[in-house]
Amino acid sequence: MLIVEILRLALAALNANKLRSSLTILGISVGVFSVIGVMTVIAGLRGQVEANLTVLGSASFQISKYPAISFSDPRERFRNRRDITYPMADRFKEMMRDSAKVNLAIYRRGQRVINGDRKTNPNTLLIGTDENYITTQNYDVAFGRNLSAEDVALGRPICVIGDEVAKVLFPNEDPLGRLVRVAGQNYTVVGQFVAKGTRFGQSMDNLVITPITRWLAIYGRAWRSIGITVQSPSQVELAATQDKAIGVMRLVRELEPEDGNDFEVFSNDSLIESFNKIADVITIGAFVISAIALLAAGVGVMNIMLVSVTERTKEIGVRKSIGAKQKNILMQFLIEAVILSLIGGLAGVAIGVAGGSAVAVFMKGALVMPWGWVIAGLLVCGGIGVVFGFYPAWKAARLDPIEALRYE
Repeated sequence: MLIVEILRLALAALNANKLRSSLTILGISVGVFSVIGVMTVIAGLRGQVEANLTVLGSASFQISKYPAISFSDPRERFRNRRDITYPMADRFKEMMRDSAKVNLAIYRRGQRVINGDRKTNPNTLLIGTDENYITTQNYDVAFGRNLSAEDVALGRPICVIGDEVAKVLFPNEDPLGRLVRVAGQNYTVVGQFVAKGTRFGQSMDNLVITPITRWLAIYGRAWRSIGITVQSPSQVELAATQDKAIGVMRLVRELEPEDGNDFEVFSNDSLIESFNKIADVITIGAFVISAIALLAAGVGVMNIMLVSVTERTKEIGVRKSIGAKQKNILMQFLIEAVILSLIGGLAGVAIGVAGGSAVAVFMKGALVMPWGWVIAGLLVCGGIGVVFGFYPAWKAARLDPIEALRYE
């Protein structure tokens, strides 16, 4: 019953100073919110990133002029590199023919596809590529056929369309053999892909692929930088295939032995690793901000408890005069500080999880509760109450009852 009575007195004291208690709770809430909110977002996105990146296939990697993700190096450094030209990329593909499937691709975004009076939104992806695109990018043909090596060699004006494009332009119709117009040019549809859904919130079915030779002849110049995807025969041979690809690309780029690579190689694993590094930096930043906010809030807890001790000096004297022991007074004020901190922690957790979940959903992530961080946050809040509340509680417990009763 003693603990219940002490708890009741502590809550009554906090309720008697609502504004002061609320401001202290707010400070703690901000500190907890900053780290819980960030960790909720990261937890929601991490699984989504790993799931979406598997689109490349576990045995695939890419070669490009630019890195997939870069925050440490200036963009200008990569922009000044030589492009991976089509002759370079085609030579690379030929030299890797017996070792791996190689796909060459170049993109033109924000296109509208037209068939008669029907047209897509101006957000379709027009891709110049080759016969290996469907293999390296894990597409399947639903109707018709894929691009062939002969189509690429001859630069034929044909295309394979995504499921979303087909539904808009040819609802309940056979698209094969029909003409579509993209970026000012007519193409004959020879195939339609099986629907793939979305990746990172973007449709994988809103695309048109055409022979890369045709694409470059109409829209680009021969030195436009080409993206290369390489699919190893198996996961076991991935490392060896990647080493060979780097050597072949260096040969194609005519690099000297002492020269560094002037191209980037990245795979699913390297992209996930890059995401994790970014997530770690963000986590550290959130932790630092949270630590500063909680330190300031802890000082606030100490301040409000010291003020409370001063204001309630006579009350402490009365309690001691009727038999309250030092440990009872110490426990009462310590519990007040802990309750204050935990209320702030619970508020911060609730707001952080709600806000973090909203951001994660907006960014097409999953709803995940970071239980480890929630428990850690509440334990830290309880610790703040004990650490910063101990001195005021100790001061209250050591008051002389006679002097306390004389206090005005």
